[in-house]
Amino acid sequence: MKNNRVHIVWILVTGLALISGILIGYYFSFRQGPQVSMEEKHKQSKIENLLQFIEENYVDEIDTDSIVDEVINEILAKLDPHSIYIPRQESRKVEETMQGNFVGLGVEFQVDNDTFTIQRVLEGSPARKAGLRAFDQILSIDGDTIAGKQIPVDSIVKRLKGKPGSVVRLTVFRPFADSTFDIALKRARVPLHSVPASVMINDTLGYIKIDLFSETTYEEFKKALKKLKNKGMKALVLDLRGNSGGYLKQANLIADEFLETGNLIFYTKNKKNKIRKVYATGRGAFEKGTLYVLIDENTASASEIIAGALQDNDRAVIVGRRSFGKGLVQEEVHLKDGSMLRITTSRYYTPSGRSIQTPYENGRKDDYERRFYERYYSGELYHKDSVHFPDSLKFRTKNGRIVYGGGGIMPDLFVPLSKNYHTDSYQYIMLRRYLDRFLRDYALQHYDKLARMTSDEYASNDTLGRSIYRYVTKKSSWNGQEFDPEKKQRFQNLLHALLGRDLYGTGVYYRIRLQTDAMIDSILKRANPGNAKARQ
Repeated sequence: MKNNRVHIVWILVTGLALISGILIGYYFSFRQGPQVSMEEKHKQSKIENLLQFIEENYVDEIDTDSIVDEVINEILAKLDPHSIYIPRQESRKVEETMQGNFVGLGVEFQVDNDTFTIQRVLEGSPARKAGLRAFDQILSIDGDTIAGKQIPVDSIVKRLKGKPGSVVRLTVFRPFADSTFDIALKRARVPLHSVPASVMINDTLGYIKIDLFSETTYEEFKKALKKLKNKGMKALVLDLRGNSGGYLKQANLIADEFLETGNLIFYTKNKKNKIRKVYATGRGAFEKGTLYVLIDENTASASEIIAGALQDNDRAVIVGRRSFGKGLVQEEVHLKDGSMLRITTSRYYTPSGRSIQTPYENGRKDDYERRFYERYYSGELYHKDSVHFPDSLKFRTKNGRIVYGGGGIMPDLFVPLSKNYHTDSYQYIMLRRYLDRFLRDYALQHYDKLARMTSDEYASNDTLGRSIYRYVTKKSSWNGQEFDPEKKQRFQNLLHALLGRDLYGTGVYYRIRLQTDAMIDSILKRANPGNAKARQ
């Protein structure tokens, strides 16, 4: 059981960093590759001849496309853990995420007993503008009943998406009003926000969360930064926890906001030892204020470039745990059938000269998994002294502080993982399939009270958080368990935040989650010794 729990946590912690194939090479992307030599043409013809022979002569019918996919994956597996192949059916979803928008209605839903219930209505979406709400139930789409039928979720998603300006007609049941109504919605581009939260923690300390670096991240970040500065922000917390990377250009622009003219942000080196250096321009809007950067074991790639640049230039205090350690640069190649390749073309280095790439053997991801197990069993997620770097990987920051390369960014201020994290994560996974239902039922039973609350009132209402906690634990398999005070507070906070996200959006979710955030508490304690709860 213990190994199963660790494996589940591994999937949660490193999944995005390994699967997403970070687009760090976008900054140096190319449109046309090198000329193909005669020898390469000969190799191509061998593969083409083999496939043609199989297709024409093999005894059974076979899908040669699937063979090609397997061959590509086998080739890439010999290279490195981040050179990956993205099949056609997945590439569109990846592109939507990285573009920062998709065409549709802007609803997230769950299926419970063949009922399609809206879980969240995205900001700026046609659904939000039309007045659809969390917990509304979709009964039919364009006259076709979907309620009570076992219809694949992918099929419903496909029907809700479409061309911009096209119309979809829904029949919706609203449980809290016990009413059914028809509504016609025009599909439109729905923003996928990569900066889900920007809030003031207290009168002078601001907070910005970045989930990934998509095409819209820098613009979102600039708006968030301006908003917080207008509210009197003097110090900023930049949260890069769980951020597996994305477009390097976006990360570069954000790092530039904090660094003065001429400061090196990073450099890359390819197989021919060609070096490209990227410097700050001095156009930054927050070059002087106090800056903290939050990282953890799932902070990777472009996120590590920002953390490394700010640490090496002695511009920020890095807070948290050692980052993932991805220092490879990919370039993206679009194939004719709509699939994509991401191929490692160079390595990047922090200003001090550090390569933070975690070592790997034989190009395989399972070596990364093994090294995560080593992190877990060595205790480094819980104890700073369990992290060891060889002296050969010692570097110095701009002001002469010692930092290390060879596997992630080590924070300046270490904050351990909760001792109950792995047990809690396992139990939460077991409970998750029921949790949304419990929260929905609570919201429906207390809707009159919730409907009168503003988002500020909801977020600051601890009594409400305790009420949600009592309801869910009574309904769930956790009923009757004795929680220690810390665990009880964290689970209560999580439930309060999850329902707040459904009702009011991601901003409220983060406002509530930050109330019990150990890394935020460590920053507040550093800034206000003896008063770790210096919040609004």
